[in-house]
Amino acid sequence: MLGGVTIADSRKVMLMLENRRLAVYYFPVNDVRTDLLVPTSYRSQHAGKGEASFYDVKVGEKVADTAAWRYLAPERPEVRDYVAFYWMKMDAWFEEDDEVFVHPRDPYHRVDVLNSSRHVKVVVGGVVVAETDRPRLLFETGLPTRYYIPKLDARLDLLTPTTTVTRCPYKGKASYWSVNVNGKEFTDIVWAYPAPIPECPKIENLLCFFDEKVDAVYVDGELQPKPVTPWS
Repeated sequence: MLGGVTIADSRKVMLMLENRRLAVYYFPVNDVRTDLLVPTSYRSQHAGKGEASFYDVKVGEKVADTAAWRYLAPERPEVRDYVAFYWMKMDAWFEEDDEVFVHPRDPYHRVDVLNSSRHVKVVVGGVVVAETDRPRLLFETGLPTRYYIPKLDARLDLLTPTTTVTRCPYKGKASYWSVNVNGKEFTDIVWAYPAPIPECPKIENLLCFFDEKVDAVYVDGELQPKPVTPWS
């Protein structure tokens, strides 16, 4: 949707999955409001698919520049007569009646949350800021294990809420805290999902630290290696 208008609505959407890329929805051109697409001169070449032609999406006075594309003479016939849109240039996306965020969900992407009795200790700025024997371990495809900790087992007196908010299509909307230790602030290294999506209820209101950004994380007394991720 853009400007309160449905730009594309289909029961025949194709989900394109490419290695090391986010999934993309492709809509049959007959299910797209092509009267709202304005051709541009911009073109780009994509290996395996061919040359993409781009379009502005215009609803009244609202314009999303080069927000849609299609392959008029594709190398792969599967994408012929389909239109795709840049996710962040649209106002809203829906799957059935539920609004979805950030990017399409990959059906091969898993998120599993397990109760655990492991002893987890988090150290920031030389101070133990969380320690628990009842973490929940979140395993997510392609990412390091995340340790979700009850708030009662964290030094809440050292945490300051921030205005940062992020969204995950697999977990929901996250709120953030900074850790303040001995006059030093470690910004946005703790997060929680106050109201996770129904598919991921077991992490509700639990705290999680960026292992990449804290001094150390110990599990059952063993120092964990720092993961290398986009947040490192």
